[in-house]
Amino acid sequence: MSKKSKSSALQETDGVSQFDITNASSIKNIQDKRRAKLDTKVLVAEILKGNITALSRAITLVESSNPKHLKQANDVIKQCLPHANKSIRVGITGVPGVGKSTFIEAFGLHLTSIGKKVAVLAVDPSSSLSKGSILGDKTRMEDLVKDDNAFIRPSPSGTSLGGVARKTRESIILCEAAGFDTIVIETVGVGQSETAVHSMVDFFLLLKIAGAGDELQGIKRGIIEMADAIAINKADGENLKAAKLAKVEFNRALHLYPQKESEWQPKVSLCSALHREGIDDLWLHISEYIKHTKANTYFQNNRTNQNKFWLLQTIEDRLKSDFFNQSKIKEALKIQLQLIEEGKTTPFVAAEHLLNLND
Repeated sequence: MSKKSKSSALQETDGVSQFDITNASSIKNIQDKRRAKLDTKVLVAEILKGNITALSRAITLVESSNPKHLKQANDVIKQCLPHANKSIRVGITGVPGVGKSTFIEAFGLHLTSIGKKVAVLAVDPSSSLSKGSILGDKTRMEDLVKDDNAFIRPSPSGTSLGGVARKTRESIILCEAAGFDTIVIETVGVGQSETAVHSMVDFFLLLKIAGAGDELQGIKRGIIEMADAIAINKADGENLKAAKLAKVEFNRALHLYPQKESEWQPKVSLCSALHREGIDDLWLHISEYIKHTKANTYFQNNRTNQNKFWLLQTIEDRLKSDFFNQSKIKEALKIQLQLIEEGKTTPFVAAEHLLNLND
């Protein structure tokens, strides 16, 4: 049998050398640049120019749990503060599945279309086991993320108050300093995050959907009392009739509550984020609310009270952090947890023991 030359589509051929762009030296230079500490004055100057990269870097800095970053983060916040507090802050909450991300995208696009600059601080739930978050809001807001007048910052909720990112309050200041005049804060929507978000926004919007069997069951006193408006989302197609009925039910319920301190009567509206309907009416409600509360001084008084709340909250967080980071407390805590597991002490006795160690 004659010998034939072998030829195959799977035969290996020499590839193009990638040395020039992937050599260790180049990679190290890129990593060094990323790790390099940016001068605080330069960082603040870039934020004030509206530089999104600088804004993102500053938010990462204030979110950092590394004690080495704390001083610079505080300096950045301090220098940005005189340029902040000029935005309208809107909190948006609702149960998972209500369409918060779709709504926020439609809402944000409407605002940018009328000349607003919108920053979305979206808080993603963190796993209590792995501590990880998907941080997928940018993928769910494909159109808004490409808008030059919008900025979307997903942050992991971690174990912070009510599922709100630990530094969301500071991130608001940074976004305002960067020139964003409308700040939207999306909650995790798990039941307790509403309280924390309510304490950092001017207007609190509750998103609901009809036909889920919770038109009346879902009217929980705490959430309704905080809401400045209720928007029934997905009011389209076959669901429109149910949405109109839900609107009537919620309107009746709202009139049973005592008058809010802001002297504002919350309104119920219908919208379809998917079809981007009813969004403009909702913005008119928000604008009316801002005008109303600024006229009766509630707007500024509310912000002052919020700052007082966050002063106390920051002290509480700092004391808690300082307590648990003490080496003697860490060791003693392990022992007390073991004793509780063995049934040799109670949580209250163990807590008293640990607190006495700190005296």
